[in-house]
Amino acid sequence: MAVCLLGVACTGSPRPHDTIVMASGSDLESANPVVTLHPMSRQMQRHMLFVPLVHLDSVLQPVPALARSWAWSDSGRVLTFSLRTDVSWHDGVPTTADDVRFTFEAVRDPDVGAPRAGDLRDVLTLEAPDDSTVVVRFRIAPPRLPLVFAELPPVPAHLLRDVPADGWRAAAFSTVPVGNGPFRFASRTPGARWRFVRNEQFPVELGGPPWAREVVIAVVDEPSTKLAGLVSGDLDVAGISPSMAELVARDPLLHLETPPVLFSSILAFNTTAAPFNDVRVRRAVSLAIDRDRLVQAAVAGFGVPTRRVIPPGVFPQNGAALPPPHADTIAAAQLLDAAGYPRAANGMRARNGVPLAITLLTAGSGELAAEQLLQDDLRRIGIALTIRTAELATFLSTLRAPRKTFDVAYTGIPGDLALGHLRALLDGRQRGGGLDYTGFADATLDRALDAAFAAPDLDAQRERWTTVDSLVERSSPIAVLYHARGVQGRSASLDGVVMDLRGELATVTRWQRRTVP
Repeated sequence: MAVCLLGVACTGSPRPHDTIVMASGSDLESANPVVTLHPMSRQMQRHMLFVPLVHLDSVLQPVPALARSWAWSDSGRVLTFSLRTDVSWHDGVPTTADDVRFTFEAVRDPDVGAPRAGDLRDVLTLEAPDDSTVVVRFRIAPPRLPLVFAELPPVPAHLLRDVPADGWRAAAFSTVPVGNGPFRFASRTPGARWRFVRNEQFPVELGGPPWAREVVIAVVDEPSTKLAGLVSGDLDVAGISPSMAELVARDPLLHLETPPVLFSSILAFNTTAAPFNDVRVRRAVSLAIDRDRLVQAAVAGFGVPTRRVIPPGVFPQNGAALPPPHADTIAAAQLLDAAGYPRAANGMRARNGVPLAITLLTAGSGELAAEQLLQDDLRRIGIALTIRTAELATFLSTLRAPRKTFDVAYTGIPGDLALGHLRALLDGRQRGGGLDYTGFADATLDRALDAAFAAPDLDAQRERWTTVDSLVERSSPIAVLYHARGVQGRSASLDGVVMDLRGELATVTRWQRRTVP
């Protein structure tokens, strides 16, 4: 059954030796990097389908990619990229500086709703004086090369120029893309798989054509099906349930990968409506959650329970200690009492006889272990929580809608190396943007985020991100639950696989299969 689900060998023919199949727990959100949030979609974009201005090496330093070189001038306020001239879009049109300028202007356009708009807030202008030069002028000198230039690759202006700003998410390009990277888009079966084939014309100086003739990203959401696919050899790479990690580790034909990942699990509160327009209720819910139990029971310990917003490994450890991540049901109960939700005779919270009942929106699949643990934690303080699951596209559109119709959502936020998604989520000036999940706005937090992103050195980073942590804890537009670790199973027959903070696909162009003795 796993084979037919993958759609690779339903005819009974053996899979070609140079075809690699990897699983994604949900359908890819989009092939358009400007509007994409989904982590696997973004990895596919920057490592397979497109060429970003710069790549990150194994120690997370920028190295040339589409940009041969870059230089700073005007006291660090002007950044000039010199581009390669041998990279073409897969339809044969050359990739030029105008594509770069067009892409990042679209990111800056509030009507597009790009999640990474906050990363370019300090950009004054983007210019393309010729086909191989891009000039970026900043309001203030950034402390380092903005890593959005490594994480968000340019898109073809000639195919997207006529798309209205408010139509980028629905544009045909999102599901039938034209890239310029080492793999070309070949086909898509909605909800089932995406196929990419080797770009035989990919420049040698950028690594040349990949070894794999074809990479299939198959949508496989059931943990048992992923494990069965790995064991049978129908899947080469798959994120697995943490509870199954030991089974993979014991199989001599598989390898268990547990790379660090920049991915934080959170609760996002709808702060525009009762009950979560009251900060006391938001904080009570956060305090009620037993994060240690959540990590151990839901993800088998593959995570760091915390209330901090900054994932480990991105910045130096914040200086001031926040309260521990353990549940504090006494403090939570006091906050609910103060908010006007006393316990009723049945032990549940109510106001004027109306129970404090909320719905948790999730895109989860399988047994919903984390969601049920959250449900149990809130029951302990008298809040009735109902779990509502939604398909990923519906889930994201509900969160992003200008008018919020949910109570609270259990979701993940990819940190990325520049924390752009986190900034967009918390920054009140992003209302109406791609990560406006909560409807929350606070000028003090906005200023603190500005200061943190402008920190010139490690000591300043430590101090300013401590301030951000404290402000988020105080206002609680989100409740950070834990920062994840990756849990991936892969075939022992694949060589060249390196998974690190750059993602599971960081070295996909070098993956090649050998015969396992």
